[in-house]
Amino acid sequence: MAEVTVNGTTRPLAGTPVHCTALDFLRGLGLTGAKEGCAEGECGACSVLVARPDGRDGAGSAWTALNSCLVPAAALDGQEVVTAEGLGDPGDLHPVQRELADRGGSQCGYCTPGFVCSMAAEYYRAGRRANGRADHEHGPNGFDLHALSGNLCRCTGYRPIRDAAWALGDPDVADPLAVRRTSPAPAPAATRLADGVGEFVRPASLAEALGLLAGHPDATVLAGATDVGVEVNLRGARPAYVVAVDRLPELRAVSLDPIQIGAALTLSEVERALDGAVPLLDRVWPQFASRLIRNGATIGGNLGTASPIGDLPPALLALEATLVLSSADGDREVPLAGYFTGYRETLLRPGELIRSVRVPRPLAGLTAFHKISKRRYDDISSVAVAVALDVTDGVVTRARIGLGGVAATPIRARATEAALEGRPWTEATADDAAAVLAGEGTPMDDHRASAAYRAAMLGQSLRKLWAEVAA
Repeated sequence: MAEVTVNGTTRPLAGTPVHCTALDFLRGLGLTGAKEGCAEGECGACSVLVARPDGRDGAGSAWTALNSCLVPAAALDGQEVVTAEGLGDPGDLHPVQRELADRGGSQCGYCTPGFVCSMAAEYYRAGRRANGRADHEHGPNGFDLHALSGNLCRCTGYRPIRDAAWALGDPDVADPLAVRRTSPAPAPAATRLADGVGEFVRPASLAEALGLLAGHPDATVLAGATDVGVEVNLRGARPAYVVAVDRLPELRAVSLDPIQIGAALTLSEVERALDGAVPLLDRVWPQFASRLIRNGATIGGNLGTASPIGDLPPALLALEATLVLSSADGDREVPLAGYFTGYRETLLRPGELIRSVRVPRPLAGLTAFHKISKRRYDDISSVAVAVALDVTDGVVTRARIGLGGVAATPIRARATEAALEGRPWTEATADDAAAVLAGEGTPMDDHRASAAYRAAMLGQSLRKLWAEVAA
């Protein structure tokens, strides 16, 4: 029987429409703290907590904040969810709620339950205080303000919210949600739900998933739902057959030598697992949407959507990554540079999915990722530039540059790479190569940026890199 535990109470999923979001499901239970503000994972008003593996070989759990407006309710089968109501009530406030109230962190209150859940996820983060640091983005208690990067407030302003976050102490040893972290997260449940519109299936193994895809070649493969969820909410998409692969063990492994990343790992999980092993990706994570999105979005999903403005493809192109693709007929490995075939089109065959991403060693010694967008965080890029250079004895011996937002697909800046290789790494070389880079791709005019602006930003990226190195 399909069911989900909400605030400690088991709730059946039977009869829930296949395309019902977790947000609508929770509000239907009378838990109306979570709100729909944008329906696309940008405002954070819908944030809730979900118990997920903490990466310690299944030994413990981490309370993870997610956008409930994007996650299908069916995807929560067998899972544990806590909403703002489950954290505390007016008669017994949770420490996060109390600090927000005491420090004036809420006015109209529309966004507050979402802030409470995102803040609670960081409050319960293991090692927060021990591994914390105090700077303009981290409080003296180790609280990382990036935890709130996906929550928007239009009336209170952020200073009192920040003050509340930075005033939090450690969870009480008897706090049941803190104690819960010491037990494993719920195992993924094999799920099959259907209504008159569609069917949702969570297979128990990769072999079963590939068999389902072979029989339903037009199926929608679902991981974090951060893209599909937007299509469902804003464009009325109703996929007839959904195969959820986000919890398949075969898609969730990570190795460092060689570097191989399972496609169903969320970006937050990849960040933790790599732990600085790929410096170029460390430059990407803080600029990729928000923590709420990175907690749900997967590396395979980001590549599977084939968006020309995705943040990861430029970096992975610069790293010369390859993809392992799986189907019922077996595996094949393809270079990412040849994977994109047109606007939101790839060489994926019917019934095939991305199994993992491989990054070859040795890694380049000099890397940079520059994202140009209207907002610093939680925004879609106008232009993204990833650079990986090997410089030996002052000479560029190898150059790899990935671009996003300047063509129908993410591309390699091959002319610029050729203009760099074999030349001394000097300001003059950077200027000459910048002029070449400004002519790469086929940028267009749209509401995010003009073609001329995009071209100018391409050129400035290499100059910025030189300035950063020189400094």
